[in-house]
This record gives sequence, structure tokens and C-alpha cells, in this order.
Amino acid sequence: MSKLRFRVVETAFKKKATAVETPAQRPGEYFAKYVFNREKMFKYLPGNVYAKLTDAMDNGAPLDRSIADEVAAGMKRWATELGVTHYTHWFQPLTEGTAEKHDAFVEHDGKGGMMEEFSGKLLVQQEPDASSFPNGGIRNTFEARGYSAWDPSSPVFVVDDTLCIPTVFIAYTGESLDYKAPLLKALSAVNKAAVDVCHYFNPEVKKVMAYLGWEQEYFLVDEGLYAARPDLLLTGRTLMGHEASKNQQLEDHYFGAIPTRVAAFMKDLEIQALELGIPVKTRHNEVAPNQFELAPIFEECNLAVDHNMLIMSLMRKVARSHGFRLLLHEKPFKGVNGSGKHNNWSLGTDTGILLMAPGKTAEDNLRFITFVVNTLMAVYHHNGLLKASIMSATNAHRLGANEAPPAIISSFWANS
Repeated sequence: MSKLRFRVVETAFKKKATAVETPAQRPGEYFAKYVFNREKMFKYLPGNVYAKLTDAMDNGAPLDRSIADEVAAGMKRWATELGVTHYTHWFQPLTEGTAEKHDAFVEHDGKGGMMEEFSGKLLVQQEPDASSFPNGGIRNTFEARGYSAWDPSSPVFVVDDTLCIPTVFIAYTGESLDYKAPLLKALSAVNKAAVDVCHYFNPEVKKVMAYLGWEQEYFLVDEGLYAARPDLLLTGRTLMGHEASKNQQLEDHYFGAIPTRVAAFMKDLEIQALELGIPVKTRHNEVAPNQFELAPIFEECNLAVDHNMLIMSLMRKVARSHGFRLLLHEKPFKGVNGSGKHNNWSLGTDTGILLMAPGKTAEDNLRFITFVVNTLMAVYHHNGLLKASIMSATNAHRLGANEAPPAIISSFWANS
């Protein structure tokens, strides 16, 4: 081994994890500390504004501009108490990540000075440009205007000094340029169709929600070792070298004791995730060496997707502070288990009925069978669309070598 290589490895193994500052409170006391959730809305908004905003969140009711101005004022008051100086429309373009353009609250006061301002107009809509979305500038620039529009159903949150507003991103022609707008349309279509079916069994049902519980698998690589691999640096996966002689090395890493340094990273990550309202619950070693997993409690589907996008960004940042690099590539190492993202999905009504669970009566069981069979038939008839929706070069690497194909859908029923 060369001296240079020896120094890199030596430095890598001498690194120590950054100390984690554990809050004095229990998790329930700092959960959603940086989220403008219903508790904060009730505190910072007038009663009539709070009622109209929650109606918009729950039932899709329209919000007029005057209400938006009062919501913006309440949000700004809450955010500035946390030291926030900027705001951004946080969206999900077709890049597999998130995007944001930060603007300060600064405006001229007309007297040679400045003031901090945040209006309903700025909350509801922005024009962050779109000349490079979604395809790097192939479209004519003069046609490339894009608009972001506030999604009230996903709560606003704070990261560092910035108020982050979840939004959809659309072209000036109305076409979707992101993943959130098609998701919201799909959830609306499922709600409409499912409510119609529910009325055969439960006429009082007014809304059907889709619920999602995702699982996030990932690899941790020591930063020094990562820096010695240009293929990992450039592509997020290994392209050179050969497989280990025994491949999975007996898979004894799976569900084993979590290494101390990794546990410190997980602890730090969980604290920051909980402060952002992400209800992380499970952590464990995964099958491959240095592979791990976290999973939250299930949430409404749109919110769960936003939280998954947010935590992937958070994981990368926290990993760096502990001397790791985090890999989210579907198959970073040939011949070793890759990272799937299992999505556990179900439907429930506003009256508290879980539609994918058997009931205690024949009628309840018939309702359960109706929804399960309709779901399975939808998968059967539209399997091409489902496969196309997850088709990507990185996902294709998962084929073979301990993996199921990229598009696998299993159906299980819950015992009530």
C-alpha cells in the first residue's frame, strides 16, 4: 500500500463523530419545533383565518387574497421569532431532488431605509424562472417561464434562516414541471372515485385519504475512503474493482448491533428530523455491510412524500458532520444488496374506516374485498404506466443480484 493511500485510510479511521447535543426535553416536546403546524396556526392567526385555512387544508376550499395576507403576516411573525430572514418556494422539479430560490424579507420603506415585508402575494405565488427545468434548457428560453404555487395541505417549515413554503411548479401554459402537481391530481382522483364506492357501504363518508409509510435505505461510507474513490465522487456508485470473494459475507450485518459511530449519526438525524415534524420511528442495520434503514410513522401521502424529500437532504448534511458520506443510489455496489424504497400504502375515510382492513361483519368484509380487488385490477390493467413512473437508469442497476425488479407491488391485508 502506498504512503499516500496509507495516510488516507489512517485519517479515515481516526475520525470521530461530532458530539450530539441532545435536547433536555423529551421528543414530544420539541417535535415540529420548526413547523408552522395547526398549533402554531391557532396561536399566530385570527380565529376566522385559522378556520378558513384549515378548511382549505382539509377540504380544498379556496382561499381569497385577503386571507392569504393575514396568513402571511402570521407566518412571518412566527418565523422572525426563530431568527428567519429569508423565504423560499420549496418545490420538486424533475431532477429527483428539491429546488429553492431564497428571497429576503427586505423591501424599500420609501424614506431611504428598508423594512421587512412578506405579503399574501409572495406566499401564494412566485416566478422562480424555469429556463433549465426540466431538461437543462432544451426549450426556447422565451417559453420557459415557470410558476410556483403554495400547497396549503403541506405545512410550511424553517431550515436555518429560511422559511420554506412547499409548492407545486408549473409552466406558464399550465403544464406540470414537478412531481407534486401530478401527485395532488392523482390523490384528488383517488378520493373522488373511492368516495363514490364508499357510498355503497357508508353514505356519510365525505373524503378518502391515501396514507403512505416509506422506508429509506442508505449506505454510509467513511469520508476519507469516499474521497479516495473518484467513481463514488462522480457517480454515487462504484464502477471499478471486483466483488468481494464471498459477496454478502454471510449477511450477518442484518439487524445486528448498530455501530457506535453510526448510532451517534442516527441520534443526531432523528433529533433534527423530529424538530422538522418528520415522525421517524424505526432504525436498524440493513442486509449489506454499512447499509442502514430508517422509517417513520405513516402520514397522509402528500405530506409523507414531502417529508421523504426533506429527510434525504437532511441525511446528507448530518452525515458530513459525522465524517461520513451518505449514498442513496439504488445499487452503489455490484453484487451487494442495493437500496430499495418500500412504500406501504393504504386508504382511509374521514370517518375513521381503514378501507384495506377486514371488518367484523359481512358488509365490512365485502367493502374490504371491493377495495382490494379494485386496487389489484388497477395494477393489472395499468402495470405499464406504473413501471414507466419509476423507470430510470439508476433503478435499472437493481435488476438481479439479490434484488427484485424495480417495480414490485405486493398486497397484504391488516387484521383489525
